[in-house]
Amino acid sequence: MSKIAKKPAGKATRKTSRREVGPAMMGSDILVKCLEREGVEAIFAYPGGASMEIHQSLTRSKQIHTYLPRHEQGGVFAAEGYAKVTGKAGVCMTTSGPGATNLVTGIADAFMDSVPLIAITGQVPQTMIGKGAFQETDMFGMTLPVVKHSYLVTDVNDIPRVVKEAFHIAQTGRPGPVVIDLPKSVQQSRTQPVFPDSVNLRGYDPEKRADEVALHEIVGLIEKSERPVLYVGGGIITSGAAAELRRFVEATGIPVTTTLMGIGAFPETHPLSLRWLGMHGAAFANWAVAEADLLLAFGVRFDDRVTGKVEKFCEHGTIVHIDIDASEINKNRKVHLPIISDIRHALHRLNAILAERPVQRKFNAWHGRIADFKAKAPFAWQLTDEVLRSQHVRDHMGGDAGEVILPQEAIALLHELTGGDAIIATGVGQHQMWSAQFYKFSQPRQFVTSGGLGAMGFGYPSALGAKVAFPDRQVVDIDGDGSFLMNIQELGTAHIEGIAAKAMILNNQHLGMVMQWEDRFYQGNRGHTYLGDPKNARQIYPDFVTIARGFGVPSERVMYKKDLRAAMERMLESSQPYVLDIATPYTEHVLPFIPAGRTVSDMIIE
Repeated sequence: MSKIAKKPAGKATRKTSRREVGPAMMGSDILVKCLEREGVEAIFAYPGGASMEIHQSLTRSKQIHTYLPRHEQGGVFAAEGYAKVTGKAGVCMTTSGPGATNLVTGIADAFMDSVPLIAITGQVPQTMIGKGAFQETDMFGMTLPVVKHSYLVTDVNDIPRVVKEAFHIAQTGRPGPVVIDLPKSVQQSRTQPVFPDSVNLRGYDPEKRADEVALHEIVGLIEKSERPVLYVGGGIITSGAAAELRRFVEATGIPVTTTLMGIGAFPETHPLSLRWLGMHGAAFANWAVAEADLLLAFGVRFDDRVTGKVEKFCEHGTIVHIDIDASEINKNRKVHLPIISDIRHALHRLNAILAERPVQRKFNAWHGRIADFKAKAPFAWQLTDEVLRSQHVRDHMGGDAGEVILPQEAIALLHELTGGDAIIATGVGQHQMWSAQFYKFSQPRQFVTSGGLGAMGFGYPSALGAKVAFPDRQVVDIDGDGSFLMNIQELGTAHIEGIAAKAMILNNQHLGMVMQWEDRFYQGNRGHTYLGDPKNARQIYPDFVTIARGFGVPSERVMYKKDLRAAMERMLESSQPYVLDIATPYTEHVLPFIPAGRTVSDMIIE
């Protein structure tokens, strides 16, 4: 993403409106007051020597609830989950040194997925900076490639301005993470703070508006098209454009496919939905894009997991690309009509144009072709001979293969029991892809996952953040045993804070996605992808039920299909956090599958 300058701009570069002067306060109290003024109600913060002053100030806040994660990465992922379901900046905080560096993965994840995030890090006193002090790291420099902006605050008087700017930058335009590095000496300094009500940064213009001529040209292209497809991404969700998108689709009759990050931008139960596309996306979506003569790419970045061999992606179609970030235009895929704009504004104007100039063309033949695609290769599962002959069946089913629980059917059952209304978080791996395939999403901000970075361990902490934001909604983390293990300590946060997020583990005892690639490209040779105990393969290892109960979290394991529905109902009905460990066979592969760097013609569908 195009980034503004990394050092705070000088006074000549900004204009602020009305300002409020407060009584003399310590820097740490000023910071907390600034957070309160930004409407912050939750912060995920782990204390240490360089952030103790701020934690002391937080204990005096009547507005902000401080959630103590059991690892800093859990805290930043929880802040991301909060941000993804609300659209507001999630806030996390750590001490300096290792506390701060433990945030870097989450900051990078927020950068890749355009998530508004404020990451506050304590820093050693100013006089010790650059001297290799205990727990000193250059957080400002370390995070430069993965932030939208960052600050090292050297003057206590700058705190109100910096915080106001940080939230403005994080939440406007293409959202992203902002780091505020705050030395302990600045936290302990006193001043009479001046609180700006607003800020306007010269050179930072998040309000991009499409040219009207270009929008009329889009309508003209639609009128000439015979096989149009809408390819939409996370930009639809972050801009709040889902309603405008639906109006546009229903006015034009153009079928819609989404990226993984765009899931929920358009109801997947709608007749014009093509679900999502790409490496493990719907075969029918991939075929439709391959045959499209017009591709309307709205709020997407043509990432490699979608395009495969990028020059072959929609090779014969005219491509229109609307994105708020100019740096994404022609970065991965050359397009025919590039437009820099906020997508909600562009769709709003397109809908107004269509109201005056309705599209006369009907795409009945194209809809029929797509119906054939859908009938040919729907998302489905089957109990294969490989599963029936597997070690899983011999070890755990007592030879009764009919009782095997396939991961896909477990997710489909969860969709049934929740009415498709739950917020679903995931870790990263096969379970992530199956969740996107077999839980049909109808709302934006309902699917919480790590897309661009693909960070394992994301699932359960992000579910906690989502549940904090929406305590009355059902929030379920669909996870794999490998990914869940990476931040399993957050069960402690869930229990102590009373955050009733559920975890449904699809446990195949392997790093499933890596194992799938081993099967496809390495003749099944296992390169350290088995997570179970090789000395006792008949036992599920580790024992998640015992671990969860050690944290005070109710838990159970399901081995047989006949027990699954009742166990899942108990999980969903629980008013507490809950872990449901479901034993699944390791022989399952995620299909469809387009190998990396290949094309739709190489897609494996069975």
